[in-house]
Amino acid sequence: MKSHLKQLGVVLCAVACGTGGSALASEGGAAPAAPDLSIPRAAGAAPLTVQLVGDDVLAAQTGKYAGATMISGFVLNVISQWRLPNGVSALAQGTLSATQNARGQLVSSIGTSASVTGDTHGRGGRAADWGANPDAYVSGGQSVSVNGVSQVTQVAGDRNSGVNSALIDFNNNAVTLAASANAPAASASNSTGSVKAGISFGSNGVNVTLQTPAGLATQTIAPANGQIAQLLQIAGNNQQVANALQLHLQTQQMSASMLRQLGVLQALQNRR
Repeated sequence: MKSHLKQLGVVLCAVACGTGGSALASEGGAAPAAPDLSIPRAAGAAPLTVQLVGDDVLAAQTGKYAGATMISGFVLNVISQWRLPNGVSALAQGTLSATQNARGQLVSSIGTSASVTGDTHGRGGRAADWGANPDAYVSGGQSVSVNGVSQVTQVAGDRNSGVNSALIDFNNNAVTLAASANAPAASASNSTGSVKAGISFGSNGVNVTLQTPAGLATQTIAPANGQIAQLLQIAGNNQQVANALQLHLQTQQMSASMLRQLGVLQALQNRR
């Protein structure tokens, strides 16, 4: 487990150094529009240009960053949810945390849960209304391979909402997801097996999968390949799907003596 956490920590810290994002896709106008992140320019301003610079220039740049000695642990939350128009919902979620105790030893914990709820047996005559479109087909997303983070959303249908999101922050009081403690894997399905939810933490990384008659949602963290992937494939109508990954990095608290030493050091540097 310690080896697995070390590999996973390398991947997550690589992502924390500035990689993250979200993708939103919808058809039919039912889903909210993605936020506009463009920078406004004054009227008549010259077009923006990009100038490539070499490593020698980048190496001389200064700024603030999170050094390896600052990170004392992390809390990783992953959650995937699919809501179908007939009221059936599939959910898979889990938390992996790794923190240092007073002796500086790594202490880890894992919790997972999976569920399929709703009118799965057809009460009210709505179980067949999955919103799936037998004439719609989506494929190719599984073959995308990126060294880093990839977010793929493929939609064939109307009035669908699909969101891939990744959040990275510094939080020493991160909230963990409700899950069964010390359970590295969890799975659930309806009586017919047409809706499935599963999550697993293992030596090969983290895998989350939701399968429904209207498509597929997955999240994968592969430490060996340095990959974090989120995939949504929706072939239907009125589907609400979301993949979310939250990485909360924990930092060491500085003692009063260390703060005084830094203050003296900065004073000496200013005298120079």
